[in-house]
Formats: sequence, C-alpha cells, structure tokens
Amino acid sequence: MRIDLVEGDITARSADVIVNAANSSLLGGGVDGAIHRKGGPEILAETRMLRASRYGRGLPVGQAVATTAGRLPARWVVHTVGPVFSATEDRSELLRACYTNSLQVADDLGAVSVAFPLISAGVYRWPVEDAVRQALTVLGAATPHHVRAATLVLFGSEAAAVGRAVQAVMFP
Repeated sequence: MRIDLVEGDITARSADVIVNAANSSLLGGGVDGAIHRKGGPEILAETRMLRASRYGRGLPVGQAVATTAGRLPARWVVHTVGPVFSATEDRSELLRACYTNSLQVADDLGAVSVAFPLISAGVYRWPVEDAVRQALTVLGAATPHHVRAATLVLFGSEAAAVGRAVQAVMFP
C-alpha cells in the first residue's frame, strides 16, 4: 500500500473513503462538524440511525463505522473516535486502533483509496509528532486486500512539516 502525506483539508480530498475523526456522538464538532457541513444532511441522517440502533451510547474510542459520504468527493465516510491525549496514561494503542479499524472498514467496503486526518491531534491534544508516528506505524505495517493508497492529510504547514520529518525518519 502506498502512503502519502499531504497538507490540506480532508473534506476536499478525493478518495473512496474519507476518515472522520469523530466525537463519540457522531453528530458533529471539530473535523466531524466540517465533514457533516460539507457532506450534507445524508451523513447526519445515517449517523442518527446508527445512534438509534447500534451506538445508543455513542461510538466507542478506537472503533470505526461507515456511512455515505453525501456531497464529499468520496463514496464513504468512515467515522472513528480517537482518544484524548493523556500525559499520565498511555493511550497509544487506542489511537492505533482508530487507524487499524478504519482501514479494515474501508477494506471491507472494497475501497482502493483512503484519506485519513491526523486523528486526535486537534482538540484531543495529541502531540503532532507522536500522532504522525502512530498513524505511520499502523499504515506502514498494514496489508489490506483492496486498499492500495492511504493519504494522511495534515492540516496546516506546521503539521505537514512535522509529518514529513517523521516520515523521513521512519521510512528513509
């Protein structure tokens, strides 16, 4: 699987799957809110159905579920809930599970390309350098059946510079 890092807005990426760094409610806020706004009411309708059926208490951290992509330049959105960073508790396994489970859902859908945001690195305060390292650890070891290209979409030039530096060390 090819892995690319790009600077940009995930809602503008063209891919079979766009991964949403959702909150557990699946109903908006942060990256989740941007995806809902740009994707339109179809995404909200499906996330409400998920809440009414399987995820009444919300989507658990590290798990992933798919919906339509609505008006986004994708076929599906895979929603995953990242962990909030803690300086006193190692939650890296949960963060890696977000990438692993999102990639598995995308692969199960038959997706060939997946665009990921840097999960938990925004309002959940995960340090960007380590967030990139966790993402690349999972994506670099993955062997999906269908997915051939994964793009890590980094928001802002500072995050993109950090991402490229981490990638250069991990994959010289």
